[in-house]
This record gives sequence, structure tokens and C-alpha cells, in this order.
Amino acid sequence: MVFKPSIPKGTRDFGPMVMSRRNYIFDVIRTMFKRYGYMPIETPAMENLSTLLGKYGDEGDKLLFRILNSGDFLKGIDPGESLVADKLSGRISEKGLRYDLTVPFARYIVQNRHEITFPFKRYQIQPVWRADRPQKGRYREFYQCDADVIGSDSLLNEAELVSLVDDVFGELNINVEVKINNRKILSGIAEYIGHPDKLIPITIAIDKLDKIGLEEVTKELVDKGIPHAAIQKLQPVLFMEGNSREKLGKLSSLLDDSSIGRKGIEETNELFDYLDQMKLNLNWDLDLTLARGLNYYTGAIIEVEAVDVQIGSICGGGRYDDLTGVFGLEGISGIGISFGADRIYDVMMEKNLFPQKTYHTTQILFLNFGKKESAYCLPYLQELRMKNLSAELYPDADKIRKQLKYADNKQIPIVVMAGEKEIQQQLFSVKWMQSGDQKEIPSTGLIQVLEHYYQSINDIDIKL
Repeated sequence: MVFKPSIPKGTRDFGPMVMSRRNYIFDVIRTMFKRYGYMPIETPAMENLSTLLGKYGDEGDKLLFRILNSGDFLKGIDPGESLVADKLSGRISEKGLRYDLTVPFARYIVQNRHEITFPFKRYQIQPVWRADRPQKGRYREFYQCDADVIGSDSLLNEAELVSLVDDVFGELNINVEVKINNRKILSGIAEYIGHPDKLIPITIAIDKLDKIGLEEVTKELVDKGIPHAAIQKLQPVLFMEGNSREKLGKLSSLLDDSSIGRKGIEETNELFDYLDQMKLNLNWDLDLTLARGLNYYTGAIIEVEAVDVQIGSICGGGRYDDLTGVFGLEGISGIGISFGADRIYDVMMEKNLFPQKTYHTTQILFLNFGKKESAYCLPYLQELRMKNLSAELYPDADKIRKQLKYADNKQIPIVVMAGEKEIQQQLFSVKWMQSGDQKEIPSTGLIQVLEHYYQSINDIDIKL
């Protein structure tokens, strides 16, 4: 029986064309991160489960990929012992793949706090893993591109991240809208409906509105012990009409008795003042249904969606006041945002937004006519590479048709040929594949001609 290779569901292979497009996205995001003064770090793919567990809520914990301990991981367990899956996993697994980049970043801050200058601005572009059900725009392995400021509670940081979003998606030519809310406002709303102790189940439920709809969210709230009367009081608040400032004005009256709710309104008004002053190109709005279910958010929360493609959030983040506290470093506030590179890729593919020159292929191919001819080409090949032009020599003296097909398949724009006649006359035959033009060029002028070609954008009809 022949083994048929496959990859796990929710993961993907990336060929050269796809990688070129993905790298284009990474390069744009990385360039903007640097422009805003963020510094790069990396953390391990795996973390201790003690680092990860309890930071994402019960549902997030269920989506952690756990790694079996090395060696005989069942050693010490009584074969007759009855263990359910949750208890067994804790006995045979001590590590897990990272779920996001924020919690490992908090762990990094605590471990390296004596070498860090605060406020610390870092960016991180690495893959994360979630044991989720694969579907369009949702993968089990995917990249996050995070930027965080830690060690400052200034709302200028929130405004800067929205400005960063504006610049990134402006450069990528993606039309987006930004939704903004504040967890303190949500806490105030929970007090307003008489259930401040139910903030977490409330936020987890309303965070699913776009996915499962109002009816299912209502059912989940009931299952979590929230009475129908409280739900009926909640719904008009969540779906309040008006522009952002009008909603904040109405909330001021509703949440007048909630100190935390008033604080959230004050912070949101200050953030909106900064955004008004920045005169950004994107659209932003207060969305009271925005909850972002991660437990560590404590202040502003941000979510970005593509206007023209139904794919869900492509970027999001928020304020976390004491995430490092669980690791022993209390009182350190932070704000971060994460760009979902995989969903951004899907949006750009659907809207045909990648530039034509995204795919970086070989620019010049020397055909191989034999050992003597290859030896004639090698010095020029090396000189082109020294001038930062991508060039290669076909490795085998195969039929010319096969070598030209190779150039076609790789979209190589220029083919350089040197046979016995060219060697005798000290020249090269150069073929521009797109137009089919072919010219003989003296060997002393080859490098200059090819350099000129790449200095003249889209000019394939070079005048010698």
C-alpha cells in the first residue's frame, strides 16, 4: 500500500507565488511598525502550560494545542486509574503551542524587566496555533503581526495604534472600518442590568453576535444564569442608535451610577478627541456590541473589518492593565494590536489587490549549451549577482526548448544565450521573453544593458 502524504486540517503549504505575496504583507506591516518606533522580538513556539492556561477564558483554554511530555509520558499513572480527558492532559503534558503573542510577550516582559526601558514598544511577527474548527478565514496555524506598548497608560497609545491601522491598510489598499469600545463601559452596562458579576459570560456571549446571531446569544445568556428581564434591558443598550458622540452622551445618563462605566466613557471621549485631531482616512465608530472575549482586556478594545469582504475581523486588540501581574510584576499597563496576516491575504486575493511585481522570480536566466559555454557565462553571471540582480545559469545542458519552458514557467523575463558563435565573436544573444525580441549584445556591454533594463520600469524595448 502506497502512503499518501497529507497535512493536518487547518494548516497549509505555501508555494513561491503565495510566499511572495505573504512576504509583501509582512514587509508592509514590518515597515510601518518600524516607522512608529516598535522594536522586534521573538518568543518560542511552545510555552509552559502554566504560562498559557487561565489567560484566555475557559473556551480559549480548550483551544490550546498541548504537547505530550517526552519519553514515557504515561509513567506513574495507574492503569486502573479512571481519568477524564481534562485530568489526564495535566498529567501527561506540561507544554503547549502558543495561542497568541500577547501572553508570551507578558511573560517575556517579566523575565527581562531589568534589561527593558519602559515604556517598551515591541513588534512580533510569528505563527500561533489554535485547535479550532477550520473554515474560511479560520485556520489552526496562522500568523499574527503584533505591536504593543507596555509601561504606559496614556490614551495616546490607543490613538497611535488606530493611526497605525490607518497607515497599514492604506498602504495595502484595503478599505476598512474600525470598531471601538471599552471594557469599562461593558462593566458599567453589566452593573446597569443588575449583574456585575456576570461580566465575563456577558462579553463572551455578545462577542459571538456576528457569528451566531441575536437569538443564539440570548439563549447562551439565559444558560449562563442571566434573567430575561436583564437581557431585555441589555439589548436596547447594545443596539443604541446614533453616532459615536451621541451614544456616549446617552450612556452618560444610563451609567451615571456606575463609577467604572463613567471612567470608560471618559477614556473613550478622550480617545475620540485624539482621533479627531489626527484626521485619519479610515472610518471609526463606537460599537457597543464589540466585546472581544479575551479575559485580559480592561480598557479600550479595537476591531478592524474589511468593508468589501465578508471574512470577519482582520485586525484587533485592546488595553490590558495588569497582564504581567499574573507573572509577578504588578501595575504594568499595556495596549496592543494584532494584524491577521492570513485573513488580510484572503481579502487581498479576493479583491485582486496585490501589485503585479509582488512575485520575485529570477530576473535573468543564462541557458546552458555545454561546459565551455557555461564557463564563458559564469563571470557575467557573478557580476550581475554582485550588482544585486537575480540571475541563474540553467544547471544542465538540456534541450533549448526545455530550458525556455523553464524560463516561461518561472516567469523569468530575460534569457541570455551563448553558443559557439557568440563565444567566437565575444557577444551574447539576449531574448526578452514577454515581447519575443532578441538582440545580439557585445560581451563588454551586457551588464550595462541588463542594468538599464531594470532601471527602466516596464521598458522591454531597450535602445542599444
